[in-house]
Amino acid sequence: MSVETPCQGPLVGLRVLEFAGIGPGPHCAMMLADMGAEVLRIDREGGNGWPNPVVDRGRSVMVLDIRSEAGWARCLELADQADVLIEGYRPGVMERLGLGPEVLHARNPRLVYGRMTGWGQGGPLARTAGHDINYIALTGALAAIGGRNNTATPPLNLVGDFGGGSLYLAFGILAALWERERSGLGQVVDAAIIDGVSSLMSFFAGGNLPLARGRNLLGGAAPYYRCYRCADGREIAVGPIEPQFYAELLERIEAPADLRNGREDPANWEAQGKRLAELFASRTQAEWCTLLEGSDACFAPVLELDKAPEHPHMKARGVYQELEGRLQVSPAPRLSRTPGKARTSIKLAADAPGWREVQPNCSA
Repeated sequence: MSVETPCQGPLVGLRVLEFAGIGPGPHCAMMLADMGAEVLRIDREGGNGWPNPVVDRGRSVMVLDIRSEAGWARCLELADQADVLIEGYRPGVMERLGLGPEVLHARNPRLVYGRMTGWGQGGPLARTAGHDINYIALTGALAAIGGRNNTATPPLNLVGDFGGGSLYLAFGILAALWERERSGLGQVVDAAIIDGVSSLMSFFAGGNLPLARGRNLLGGAAPYYRCYRCADGREIAVGPIEPQFYAELLERIEAPADLRNGREDPANWEAQGKRLAELFASRTQAEWCTLLEGSDACFAPVLELDKAPEHPHMKARGVYQELEGRLQVSPAPRLSRTPGKARTSIKLAADAPGWREVQPNCSA
């Protein structure tokens, strides 16, 4: 297959072999593809059960039965030519398939072998089932999220799967590729969500911010760092932690000046929060946007996902773009000289030509 225009991005020329999974593994592969990597996904018949046209973009997709002799041999051929491999199976599965790192490194010593799991490759829980909510529960992150008198609230699967998962897998892969420039050798990247989330929690473990619900400044307990319901039922988010920003918020909303007194004392938070709630309930979200957006009051409307692309700031930044007739998030982060590009995916036959020929159409 010919490519109409050269691909762009800092990872052009990098070959990534992805074994289909769900959640953080595919998200990591999407980020690498957005930055120009040539990602070839090995899929099973019928897909992974969680099709996602956004996260699944930018790949070539080949359906193989990797348990068959022919499928296994094809995987070996492709891994021989790959720079990076991404898999998200339970520990031991790839070894049983004859595709573990020991086998593949003997054939391709330069391969960076990325392993994405929740519990990690070792430890008492390594081979047990789990999901994002379980992993963040074990790290101390989940316990800090939720109202004072409620059970802990899962923050979607952003903190575990993606914050502590795919982003750390991508970081580990790029770190291993950088080291390979000196040693000429690949290595295994054991990216465990519990490791990544624990790393994310470093700010709290090494600081003086209490995590107990009802006293957690960044968890919605402080009246100056929470969401409020407006007259139209929509919500706004305020976060003026610094005194000067809080003073500006109170001035702009014409709040009683005594709300500035004792704001650092958690004993006052419930009463102050009720007073602010009554005030914010007096106007609509749009009215508060008119009054507060563009100021240092640390304000934003709480938008549903389908409304976020319509916000003027999001439009001006080009945070979303149209691809394949669908609005999709643009590649992030942004690079000044070699920016990434969102690309379409293509399906390949099992006997399609090798890596040099299978790059998705970068002109899409």
